[in-house]
Amino acid sequence: MTNALLEDVDGLTTAPLAAVLGAELQAPVIDGATVRYVNLDYAASTPALQSVNDYVQRVLPYYASVHRGAGYASQISTSLYENARRTVRTFVGGREDDAVIFTRNTTDSLNLLAGCVPVDGEVLYLDLEHHANLLPWFDRPHRGIVAAETIEGTLTALEEELESGRVSLLAVTGASNVTGEILPIDRLARVAHEHGARIVVDAAQLAPHRRLDLVRDGIDYVVFSGHKLYAPFGAGVLVGRPDWLDAGTPHLAGGGAVKTVKVDSVSWTTGPARHEGGSPNVLGAAALAHATEVLAALDADDWLAHESALRNALIEGLAALSGVTVHRIFSDSTDAIGVVNFSVHGYDAGLVAAYLSAEHGVGLRDGKFCAHPLLKRLGLPSGSLRASFGLGSRHDDVDRLLAGLASLIRNGLGTDYVVDAGRWVPAVETRAFPDWAPHTPGTAGAAPCTTD
Repeated sequence: MTNALLEDVDGLTTAPLAAVLGAELQAPVIDGATVRYVNLDYAASTPALQSVNDYVQRVLPYYASVHRGAGYASQISTSLYENARRTVRTFVGGREDDAVIFTRNTTDSLNLLAGCVPVDGEVLYLDLEHHANLLPWFDRPHRGIVAAETIEGTLTALEEELESGRVSLLAVTGASNVTGEILPIDRLARVAHEHGARIVVDAAQLAPHRRLDLVRDGIDYVVFSGHKLYAPFGAGVLVGRPDWLDAGTPHLAGGGAVKTVKVDSVSWTTGPARHEGGSPNVLGAAALAHATEVLAALDADDWLAHESALRNALIEGLAALSGVTVHRIFSDSTDAIGVVNFSVHGYDAGLVAAYLSAEHGVGLRDGKFCAHPLLKRLGLPSGSLRASFGLGSRHDDVDRLLAGLASLIRNGLGTDYVVDAGRWVPAVETRAFPDWAPHTPGTAGAAPCTTD
């Protein structure tokens, strides 16, 4: 990297927009030093907002069983849980009668919806979807189509498929988890409705970066996860029109989901309870709702400016490095969230990720990002690299990544690496986990792409 580029990047001083846990986390590197950990893996799981953590600690003493408890703590917990529905509905600009169902995560939400889509129609989706928005549809009539090289061409292709009249549901991502490119949800919703179909938006990536509004954009259903929304306490959500949900197969058979039960028969209830059998994740729902309040209070212009500055600085820096290619899906996309996908010529993506972690204290994602069809179409069958950022990111994070890549291109690897349990790791590992953290040798991580 040239000195001029370093000066340009270092001259940017954008600070974090919100306090997150782990912002000053120290990580060991292979030479024995300790550096501030650079978290560029927000698209997989965000750190918790400091305010969310504080909120959970404040309400935790009141945690109790919900809905049928007469005790003081139970009544408070019930209030927390049910008010979380209203908070989340407001956050996404939902309709007054929209159901808000708490789940484990986005994948769980989409599997729930899959059991509620009328059986006489197909589900239509694109090949660029995360597996969470592909696999749940496989057990019912479904069709996946290859996205065109342009957004406009993709819209045309979807409309042609919708003209058949056989589609009940169009399932699309709000923003690609691979490249960050944003799809025109309002236009997709309009086309779906014109042909008698509904639309569900996988907003796992979009919700942490952009305002959502179901009414404004004509969205029927939206799903997202707390662990990508600065509330990693095990909750996800499905928000949308109640008729399909009230008629669909109960997602989790159990207590709370019923009106009456006999030894060999059951009458199921309606509303969110129909799909929330068992004891719910009260604290997860409360944490998710509080995180939405924090995001809703952000100045939209500041939020966009912060993210755009980081993304533009990274893309410009990568473009100046020899042998680095930035990947995209559409040639005409004009907006993207804080996700950048790239590869380094001559190096396996997993090796680059291991090198950045071991030698520079930089954490990012490598693999296929649970989007196998898209990676294959992009000519990246063995995977690529993804840097992602959010509210707690700063320009020094971009600097550190670019400096690490520049050193790799200029000097090569600083130590030897081997593949262990499907992952690249230093041949001689000198870094240690904290004393309290269990570490089983040979389980450095799952095989590339199996998680996101």
